[in-house]
Amino acid sequence: MEGLQKVVEFCMHHQTILGCSTVSLLTVASEQIFSSVAFKCPCNSKNMLYGSSFLLAPAFVLFLLGFMVNPSTWRLLTGKCSPENHVQCRRRRTCACFCQLWVPMIAKASVAPLTWIAVALLGANYYECAASGTSLMESFYCKGNGTDCQNQLLKVPCDEELSAKISSERLSLHAQSQLIGWFLIASIMAGVLIFTCVRHCYSPVSDLQHGSFKTNSKKEEELVEPKPKQHATKLAERKKNRCFEETDSSTFSTPKNEDWQKISIWCTFNSEDQFYSKLHDYVSNNRGNSTKFQEEGQ
Repeated sequence: MEGLQKVVEFCMHHQTILGCSTVSLLTVASEQIFSSVAFKCPCNSKNMLYGSSFLLAPAFVLFLLGFMVNPSTWRLLTGKCSPENHVQCRRRRTCACFCQLWVPMIAKASVAPLTWIAVALLGANYYECAASGTSLMESFYCKGNGTDCQNQLLKVPCDEELSAKISSERLSLHAQSQLIGWFLIASIMAGVLIFTCVRHCYSPVSDLQHGSFKTNSKKEEELVEPKPKQHATKLAERKKNRCFEETDSSTFSTPKNEDWQKISIWCTFNSEDQFYSKLHDYVSNNRGNSTKFQEEGQ
């Protein structure tokens, strides 16, 4: 039992890394299945369009899907273009605020598409098909050899012997794709390391305080998330009692619209204020004066 608890604690502590790893593994499996089942290079003048579509289109779809399934996206966007929040949004529109809020979200949404592109390049099928139809590769392989070489180049993805013949004196398309794939992987890892180091160096709080910030935010979410459900249950119960003429004189508090707006703002680090979240700020400053919800007045 103690060992299981340690495993759970490890998973909770490294949930971001484990989540990204899981997404990457699922993307790799999907790409392998997609490449073996759905992809078949036409080996004609449409090679570039067909190969590029399989290489880039799924990555773009995965990028958009990464934003759609991230709850933080909707938390940031909901109500931000309403007339009440328009002036407030313009005041907060700074470069530092953008980096703090959107860069981590873009990074998470980019895990799946970058994994797709990297794995596809290592497999080389999509790149080989797309590159064989480009004018750049024609000039590289067929300079001064006429149209016969160009037609043969288009058929390279479908004929291994022809591929070996054309690339005997130059780097093959398959090898080019793998080199680009490894360069992309190395660049991503270096970029992630540099960004993480810079973010930690410019952090306005210490590492221990940052850990306390995340712990408090998680606990608040765990406690606040079921509260609207409990609130709705009580409200539905009162409506049911009213409908069936059952008396219930009890009242309970519900936040006003302006209160919801205050606690829904995304919280960023501020070295001057020692608040872990907007809910913490809201409660600490005694601004949680909710009105009593009267069923008769609604």
